[in-house]
Amino acid sequence: MSLFKKRQPSPETSVSQKSHSPQKDPVAPLISEQRVTLLACFLGAVASIGGFMFGYVSGQISGFFDMVDFGERFGQGFDPVTGTYIFSAARQGAIVGLLPAGCLIGSLIAGKIADSLGRRLAISVSALFNCIGIIIEISSEHSWAQYAVGRLVTGFSIGSLSVLVPMYQSESSPAIIRGVLISMYQLFITLGIWTAEMINYGTHHMEGSGSWRIPSGIAFLWALFLGGGIMFLPESPRYAYRMGREEEARNTIARLAGLAPDAPSVNFQIDEIREKLDEERQGAEAVWYEIFTAPKMLYRTILGITLQAGQQLTGANFFFYYGTTIFRATGLSDSYVTQIILGSVNVGCTIAGLWIVKVCRRRDALMAGALWMMMCFLVYSFVGHFKLDPINPANTPQAGNVLIVFSCLFIAAFATTWGPLVWTVVAELYPARHRAPAMAVATASNWLWNFLMSFFTRFITDAIGYLYGLVFAGCCFVLVLIVFFFMIESKDRTLEEIDTMYLLGVNPITSHKWDANSANLEKPNGNKGVEASPSTSGDEHPAGHEEKVTV
Repeated sequence: MSLFKKRQPSPETSVSQKSHSPQKDPVAPLISEQRVTLLACFLGAVASIGGFMFGYVSGQISGFFDMVDFGERFGQGFDPVTGTYIFSAARQGAIVGLLPAGCLIGSLIAGKIADSLGRRLAISVSALFNCIGIIIEISSEHSWAQYAVGRLVTGFSIGSLSVLVPMYQSESSPAIIRGVLISMYQLFITLGIWTAEMINYGTHHMEGSGSWRIPSGIAFLWALFLGGGIMFLPESPRYAYRMGREEEARNTIARLAGLAPDAPSVNFQIDEIREKLDEERQGAEAVWYEIFTAPKMLYRTILGITLQAGQQLTGANFFFYYGTTIFRATGLSDSYVTQIILGSVNVGCTIAGLWIVKVCRRRDALMAGALWMMMCFLVYSFVGHFKLDPINPANTPQAGNVLIVFSCLFIAAFATTWGPLVWTVVAELYPARHRAPAMAVATASNWLWNFLMSFFTRFITDAIGYLYGLVFAGCCFVLVLIVFFFMIESKDRTLEEIDTMYLLGVNPITSHKWDANSANLEKPNGNKGVEASPSTSGDEHPAGHEEKVTV
């Protein structure tokens, strides 16, 4: 049966409730108190160096295959017709693919590291571990297998950071700029790719191993910047609270949002964290398989896995991993220049993507971006297959130009939508109890598809050429349907409120209109203690608010 229970304000929450009671402040939104602070921006930027490291390692390998010394050491012979060194599909796929394979392993263990060491220390340890892989790579003489193993070890670090950084950012950032700060991870990925391409361009004409060893060795700097810099930042307030450090959590929330520790917004967030933690502690200790068995977690776990896999299946890394090879086939004299053009488009549009994350709904942006990318791949595939001369591309310059233009348009679509937004949405998707393992599994799916694409792309393109783009076009269409029917709108909502929306089964199609105060808040069966937290439209639980409870 159900009954109404009067909520009694606790001493800790009385300030929040009195300050936001309907009689005194009926329309002021919760996030209106929060400020964009220098500390929050600095936190987002330093943590995002983890994304820079990923982008840098991903962007450099494409250019290495056209470097003379790299080809002499690790290739399988010289082709006098093309004037380049030969890499078989298997060898090139292994060198490229072992990085995401390592990332897959690193992402799976990241959740356990985060819960054991804390978010901040786990990021520092993972960043410094990257140096081991770099040493293995640059010490390679003539064994391509050693170089590939170095990329595998580097992947352990990069994969771990791909879980830890968005997790740390989502748990620490004020709601007013949470989406932007998490999306900075993707911006730094694009900056890393662009930086690697610029350095490759500067060294690829060098004689000797410096052409590829210098770009590899520079990666030491990024690891040191992140590993050391993160230790000057505060621990995630949600992790600190779970460890019993409530005062530290309160002060961190206040500092990051530019508020006093007893401000109503701070009190409200502490209350939400406390309530969620109390609910969790009423049950048994969390175990990893609960990400599939806990109420509404199978739905969210599969959705996170699908969205992260979808980021790869849009086809973006098809250009970043094999860009120089692709554009050499269009007849360009210097494919490094084209890579720099694509990288510059990627960076510029990702900056624009931060604005889109801030002002646009997550669902609308993801669906529009997927449709845009589908259109680009349809043009790319048909022009490349039917109009480009595969023997002598110089005979069809117009077709080559079309491929470059629509490659740039595709990168623009990806960089403004699926690049930054997927990291944001997945970081917001899970409750604190299951966030670490669920994010690890979701991110692992990203790396799994990253590996499959990087390893098998050469085999597929050797067989069907530019028609490979039709596969990505089809995936983009499917992603539109998945977002439309299954993903709840999470813009400008607290993490605890998003959790409540999924638990209550809010309709994804109309989720942007959902208001906790007007919703049916009867708790789902098997999920005791779930409360709907206020929407960021500003109506909070005032003192004496009546809430419906199932007994």
